Amino acid sequence: MDPALRPSIDEVWHWLAEVPDPEIPVISLTDLGIIRDVVWRDDTLVVTVTPTYSGCPATTIINLDIETALAEKGLSKVRLERQLSPAWTTDWISAEGREKLRDYGIAPPIDGTAADGVLMKRVDRLSGRSNLTIACPRCGSTNTEKISQFGSTPCKASYRCTDCLEPFDYFKCI
Repeated sequence: MDPALRPSIDEVWHWLAEVPDPEIPVISLTDLGIIRDVVWRDDTLVVTVTPTYSGCPATTIINLDIETALAEKGLSKVRLERQLSPAWTTDWISAEGREKLRDYGIAPPIDGTAADGVLMKRVDRLSGRSNLTIACPRCGSTNTEKISQFGSTPCKASYRCTDCLEPFDYFKCI
């Protein structure tokens, strides 16, 4: 592609911000923080993606969605590169993405608990239970309880608010 005709990197980032996560369509791939880099290498656009975890079942769909979105904008030479290090962490979810999760009814991960082993310091050694306070995304109450370590997807846990009695997912810290 002629360098004078190709879209700017900022424009491509804007396009990628419109690609929804296939498991949580209220947030985009950029909100999720899995798009790590976008660069032109000669006439090929290279998009670097870090999956949320190596076994994420949505990885193939995410890659297809990226390629489709960029093809719809007229880009025919796109290469996706998978970057596993550093590993993705929930700390990479944008502030806007966290707010979108909350508005959608999913409690976002607690800021800063994923990095540097902080999450492990929040587990009671005797019971093995987390002592994190998870706020209900519906009513804001912190009177919540974990129902199951596993929610609607592997990256979420099931909780229930003991005030409004509504169940909700909590996006686990990774």
